[in-house]
Amino acid sequence: MPAPYEKSVFINCPYDKEFEPLFHAIILTVAALGFVPRSARESEGQSETRIKRIAIGLLQCKYSIHDLSRFQGEGNENLARFNMPLELGMALGVQYLRDQQTASSDRHNWCVLVPPNFVHQKFVSDLAGYDLLDHDGEPLTIIKRVAKWLSLQDFNMNMPSSKAIFDAYPGFCQMLEQARARLGDLIWPAIMANVEVVVAGLPL
Repeated sequence: MPAPYEKSVFINCPYDKEFEPLFHAIILTVAALGFVPRSARESEGQSETRIKRIAIGLLQCKYSIHDLSRFQGEGNENLARFNMPLELGMALGVQYLRDQQTASSDRHNWCVLVPPNFVHQKFVSDLAGYDLLDHDGEPLTIIKRVAKWLSLQDFNMNMPSSKAIFDAYPGFCQMLEQARARLGDLIWPAIMANVEVVVAGLPL
């Protein structure tokens, strides 16, 4: 059954090993707050280009989270990666299109995770005026920032605290590592199956 548009959150972030703990922290927080995590990873194995799968995912979600903390060059050529800003631009396009075509309650809303100390003003100055979410690369900070933003979108009294989510986070990571060892790779269905188990046990 397709996830409901009103509760779907598309997560646009790096998928590499270094960022993976933060990706999992975002997934857990989104699910713990009663939303449905979505990602381009969910459609891996389909015969479509990644950019098309991302576009479809964004159109199916009322919310999206975009990480722009990777702004420096990498490797011998010192090249920065631009996938995250590109996909944020797609989300802005979805937002403005929906503003023109649909009721305000159906509009796409997004947040951006950026490095601390306002560094983003030097490499993405056109986002000036928006309330961006800074983070230091630590799971606890990510959990706090994402939980606060989601609670502002659709608050209810049964949402667990950031502390409860963070307390459950190490066990969630351990379960994912066990799934990776068992399957040979950590595929999206395994991530979602384990996050459901963890969220079901969270104190309210």
